[in-house]
Amino acid sequence: MSDTRPIGVFDSGVGGLSVLREIRRELPDESALYVADSGYAPYGDRPATYIEERADVIVDFLIARHAKAVVVACNTATSVAVERLRARHALPIVAIEPAVKPAVTSTRTGIVGVLATTVTLQSPNVVRLLATYGAGTTVISQPCPGLVDLVEQGDVSSAAAREAIARYVTPLVERGADTLVLGCTHYVFLEPLVREVAGPHVAVVNPAPAVARQVRRRLEAQDLLAPPGAAPSAQFFCSGDERSVSGVLTTLWGRPVSAEPLPPGAALPMSGSGTSNAGA
Repeated sequence: MSDTRPIGVFDSGVGGLSVLREIRRELPDESALYVADSGYAPYGDRPATYIEERADVIVDFLIARHAKAVVVACNTATSVAVERLRARHALPIVAIEPAVKPAVTSTRTGIVGVLATTVTLQSPNVVRLLATYGAGTTVISQPCPGLVDLVEQGDVSSAAAREAIARYVTPLVERGADTLVLGCTHYVFLEPLVREVAGPHVAVVNPAPAVARQVRRRLEAQDLLAPPGAAPSAQFFCSGDERSVSGVLTTLWGRPVSAEPLPPGAALPMSGSGTSNAGA
């Protein structure tokens, strides 16, 4: 049995492309739908109700477009909304979370730094994750306001971007961290600068490949894999200015992308909107 329906992937903006990239590598026959909710990014310090409502609207949109599974490619949305999504929907929902377990397993100094947004780091799910796997290890949580905004602007290599990363990474390295966890999908596009600032002896952990492997396992378990040799497609949607978002998607995806605007019902302002620009 096989299933050629697409996999739906969404993020608060363009960062989830780092996850979609790994899914395409792991599952090259699968089609995909990607939603960049850039018009509402950064989720950052938004109220939980705001994030839950955006997640509900986007997943409903993906299901209406015949998605056979959904990947929550946003750590903030995972921390706040994934349990609600799984309670509402029967299809496979795979979510990303900071890769604390492999980081704790591999650290030599016993000190791990987690780079993420404020909401992600304060969420009960991540607090439990740190408590479960961080015993016996010093895990330093580092909120990183502003990094998501850089990626949303397509700025992943400037001197200003390097300076911002150094502001968050250098203190972790000075405290002895030899392993850094990228706790936001946007940060993957800043990984070269993170490595440059941290130095060659510091490992950087990207959870996206593990998410792609989990997508494969879930699809295999439910006989939902596309057949070998299928003709895969990738469609992109966004909130906000589609020309601007398409330009950044093209830069990060590495080939031309033309994002379609979300329909009006999926792009209306939500009741729990906030005003912070702290991260996504």
